[in-house]
Amino acid sequence: MTQSPRTTKENLWRRIPLWQKILTGLVLGVLAGALMGESASIFKPIGDIFISAIKMLIVPLVFSTLVVGITAMRDPQKMGRIGARTIGLYLITTAFAISIGLLASWIFQPGAGLEMSFEAGTEAKEAPSLVEIIVGLVPQNPVSALASGNILQIIVFAIGLGISLTLIGEKGEPVVRVFDSFAEAMYKLTGIVMAFAPFGVFGLIAHVAGSYGLEVLLPLAKVIGVAYLASILHVLVVYSGMLALLGKLNPLRYLQGILDALVVAYSSASSSGTLPVSIRCAQKNLGVSEGVSGFVLPVGATINMDGTAIYQGVVAVFIAQLLGVDLSLMDYGMIIVTGTLASIGTAGVPGAGLVMLSIVMAQIGLPLEAIAVIAGIDRILDMARTSVNVAGDLMVTTLVGKSEGELDESIYNAPRKG
Repeated sequence: MTQSPRTTKENLWRRIPLWQKILTGLVLGVLAGALMGESASIFKPIGDIFISAIKMLIVPLVFSTLVVGITAMRDPQKMGRIGARTIGLYLITTAFAISIGLLASWIFQPGAGLEMSFEAGTEAKEAPSLVEIIVGLVPQNPVSALASGNILQIIVFAIGLGISLTLIGEKGEPVVRVFDSFAEAMYKLTGIVMAFAPFGVFGLIAHVAGSYGLEVLLPLAKVIGVAYLASILHVLVVYSGMLALLGKLNPLRYLQGILDALVVAYSSASSSGTLPVSIRCAQKNLGVSEGVSGFVLPVGATINMDGTAIYQGVVAVFIAQLLGVDLSLMDYGMIIVTGTLASIGTAGVPGAGLVMLSIVMAQIGLPLEAIAVIAGIDRILDMARTSVNVAGDLMVTTLVGKSEGELDESIYNAPRKG
């Protein structure tokens, strides 16, 4: 029986890898934005619908996968071991990231010879103290935490509920099965939403490209280039190196497996918004178990900010060079320490990097008004730093899965198209 042309086209579309479809949407969005200018904002509602659909998944997906992940471990000691290993790896990679950002800025001098003016009025945001962070972890009302999307509090409540269901044994099995079915339904819903991703990414990028023309980008092209170069180096050198040295895994398979998540992260500029796609990539492409991916990725989307750390290092040195301020070794050390610790309390949403930047600049005595210089291109930088954040989440998830014997290497090493 001969297939109709329409059926043939549908089959061809299904065979194209998702990341290639999304990348096509991204490229077409850039072209549309460049040609149409601000008129390309007519496509923004398409992107807004996609982002709303992604955000719709976050809370139920995080909550259900964490509960299922904890109950699947059935060992509180194992969960504690995984938690300690996860946080340790995140803090180490963040320190590496901010150091790479500082080094790149020191070598390429993006602010040297550039004169720009800015208006006053930017106020410092106070960094939350360690005590405030710890106290804020425990929700007074779990329903309120779920309704407001407070990921840290949701994580704490889900972990507590998962441990309790494990401790009560057989009595908890019916509830565990409900959460397991609910998590599977959320995975399927994620797949449905991701089928719309190429069109959503097109709408988002067309709007961004139309809003930020060359007249905005050219004067600051050097700092954008340095930030992007440092981001790429961090992924290819630090992440790939850790996988090869510590996990004895092929980094190329990791890079191929995370492409879907990277493209969504780049277009949405939200680590939390990309979380459903990250979980899908970890399980389907990298072979990480539901238990490990359901625990490590939500934690990473909240506390792992390697891309933001790179951004802080590059921009802080850029502004210092712009103002003719010589930074001491103590200043560089303060940037590394402050940026690493501040990342724990930063939300994985667009624009959060500017809040962290104000904290770092206040610590080294740079005028906060200078943030206005970078605010105009913050979205362009945000897209890169979010991609690094998501790549880091997936790298640590893969390493933890390998160390716990919960990485299916047949899935990890399976060849992928493209």
